Amino acid sequence: MNIGIDIGGTKCAVVLGDEGGIRKKIRFATTDYAETMENIRKAVREMGKCDAIGISCGGPLDSKKGIIMSPPNLPGWDHIPITDMLSEEFGVPVYLCNDADASALAEWKFGAGKGTENMIFLTFGTGMGAGLILNGKLYSGTNGMAGEVGHMRMTNFGPVGYGKAGSFEGFCSGGGIAQLGKMLIREKLQMGESLPYCKNINELDGITAKILAEYAYQGDEIALETYRICGETLGRGLAVLVDILNPERIVIGSIFARAETLLRPHMEKTLKREALAFSYETCRIVPAALGDSIGDYAALAVADNS
Repeated sequence: MNIGIDIGGTKCAVVLGDEGGIRKKIRFATTDYAETMENIRKAVREMGKCDAIGISCGGPLDSKKGIIMSPPNLPGWDHIPITDMLSEEFGVPVYLCNDADASALAEWKFGAGKGTENMIFLTFGTGMGAGLILNGKLYSGTNGMAGEVGHMRMTNFGPVGYGKAGSFEGFCSGGGIAQLGKMLIREKLQMGESLPYCKNINELDGITAKILAEYAYQGDEIALETYRICGETLGRGLAVLVDILNPERIVIGSIFARAETLLRPHMEKTLKREALAFSYETCRIVPAALGDSIGDYAALAVADNS
């Protein structure tokens, strides 16, 4: 049995499990550093004996040294040597992994990537990051920064993501889709038109990827155009990954899993046009399988990957 710790900006979970799945789970809110760490220790003690502990956490972090290094969604977590702290207290090996890499491990071991040797996992949620499974192993790069695909610039101009206008994350993320939609809606509003979900400029801030998806499914022209642009950009980004890494499967989470029918036709058309035919034909693009449980399995997979 292993223990997994999923540290998020608003909530944490500590789980006990093995290859058969999650056996026990304790959840609690992420508060300040001291209280959250005490809750983590308390939950680990309640889980009982284990062989190893895995931790999934948003970056930046040093996975090799086991240090959490000031993630923006975790104020006060500055250079925390969390693996040494917990290993010393509980007497078992402790491993740390960023959430994208941990999620890749989870989908590879328990979900839609099971049985593959070469797999890419894309987060496609609040941001766009990747976890890479290459030749049957997690590839994290020289200093743990491999897989930051969201920073790739897709166009010279466009929605901003990962601090870069026109980036992959700018087009393919929840915030990016909202930015795209707002740009198109603003054009309509400036021409004197209004939309049922945005009647004037003051309502622009309320536009989200979810709202746009709901109206796209109802056939709204602007919402459909937003997801067309996103889908085509997703296809171009995937073509780069397919050509360079030659994966047998790309697993895409969050928004793709929920809006697949809006995105896939445009994604597939662009990907087929842009990617090398031999590489394209050997690669399947599938939605993530673990859904809302991916954080639990991600932390557990980090311990199992030791």
